[in-house]
Amino acid sequence: MRILEKLPQVQRRGFLAGAAGMSVVPIAALSVTPSVLHAASFKVLGSQTGVTLLRMARDIYPHDKLTDRYYLQALMPHEKAAAKNAALKKLITDGVSELNAQARARFGTSYVAIPKEADRVSLLKGMEQTPFFQKIRGDMVTGLYDNKQVWPMLGYEGSSWQKGGYVNRGFNDINWL
Repeated sequence: MRILEKLPQVQRRGFLAGAAGMSVVPIAALSVTPSVLHAASFKVLGSQTGVTLLRMARDIYPHDKLTDRYYLQALMPHEKAAAKNAALKKLITDGVSELNAQARARFGTSYVAIPKEADRVSLLKGMEQTPFFQKIRGDMVTGLYDNKQVWPMLGYEGSSWQKGGYVNRGFNDINWL
């Protein structure tokens, strides 16, 4: 019977080859941002519109704990509806075009490329009364906050009536408010 050593033998050549290979992966990963990957899901509205809607949704409802995935899930109904409804598609694409036009006029770049959140929010405040903004904002409320996967990340315990109501469950234990 042969007994093998449990410690792996690391040789200099193998270590250097592995380290060189690992350094290539992060460089390649940095070239494609998550927003660009998510925007590829927007076939009807277009990838640029998708990136802008994603940034807009994060600016309207900012939650650092939530990844883009949850915002994308809330936006995908717009993509599906736009495939069937030309008026909705026009509303969204025209709204994104107007948002980008205002961004270029004030900041010299597209909405997504504006680095400061406060500057992006000031653009959104100027569009608050438009049907485009109201549509995105209104649908994001239910799309984002009705997602049960999001609730634990926001500290929301869910509906209480099934568990006897807040009185029987500790009405003053909500630390997320």
